[in-house]
Amino acid sequence: MDKLKKVLSGQDTEDRGGLSEVVEATSLSSGTRIKGFIACFAAGILCSLLGTLLLWVPRKGLYLFAVFYTFGNIASLGSTAFLMGPMRQLKRMFEPTRLIATIMVLLCFALTLCSAFWWHNKGLALIFCILQSLALTWYSLSYIPFARDAVKKCFTVCLA
Repeated sequence: MDKLKKVLSGQDTEDRGGLSEVVEATSLSSGTRIKGFIACFAAGILCSLLGTLLLWVPRKGLYLFAVFYTFGNIASLGSTAFLMGPMRQLKRMFEPTRLIATIMVLLCFALTLCSAFWWHNKGLALIFCILQSLALTWYSLSYIPFARDAVKKCFTVCLA
């Protein structure tokens, strides 16, 4: 209604580009964003659990495990794009505080798939899946203020 008033009164004289109209038309409401986050995160957890169960299927189990487990983690990671938007998510992933964690997560995704499809090594695939989960946890902790410091202190105290 406010836009209509501005246009009719002649106050809205700026020429808006097509990109701003597309962005405005495709923005999601906060309720839709939360529902998308929950659905994507739940699908990611479901795929990871399904991948773990499929590991024990004869012959193709290793391939199914690597694909489902990795896809599940990618879906869980991508679920936050619903909350903050995909471009902001990508920018924040490659900030200096998260750069190493992001590279480790992506590297573990690739190495898990390589160990299954090219190297055919079940043990190595399991190791990379564990590393994948640890790297994803470390990456996720970077979004919580002082969480990484708390984890470091906890391990220092436990190991001392």
